[in-house]
Amino acid sequence: MDTADRFRAAVDNRDLTALDKLFTEDISFYSPVKFAPFEGKQMVLGLFGVLLRTFSDFRYIGSYAGTASTSADDASGPSAVLLFRARVGGKEIHGIDLLHFDDDGRIKEFTVMVRPQSAVHALGEAVLAGLVADGLVPAPAGH
Repeated sequence: MDTADRFRAAVDNRDLTALDKLFTEDISFYSPVKFAPFEGKQMVLGLFGVLLRTFSDFRYIGSYAGTASTSADDASGPSAVLLFRARVGGKEIHGIDLLHFDDDGRIKEFTVMVRPQSAVHALGEAVLAGLVADGLVPAPAGH
């Protein structure tokens, strides 16, 4: 079983311990609702805790493997794309997870893209509320 398969199984089982073993210490997570990436294993694991609570009816529906350049260093390396469907706040989401692997096969960069825009907005609000509730980010000013 390769890293993408182990990642998919960890998400399906909502297993943060298994995810911890798959991420590099300096993983970068690029979100569809935030320009700057979430940085570091602790933050990304916290984010996944929120995401696993936020999505309902989450399921992977396909995958592709190959090579791609990362955002951080533009180096080409092994990558996988996992296609998914889910619901957030009653909105249907279509999306992809793009995983970039290091030389040891661990995930060093993770990018999520989702559609439609209304679902992106619902996802952003739900994830921010979860991150604030878990003490991972401060509450926005005025809240």
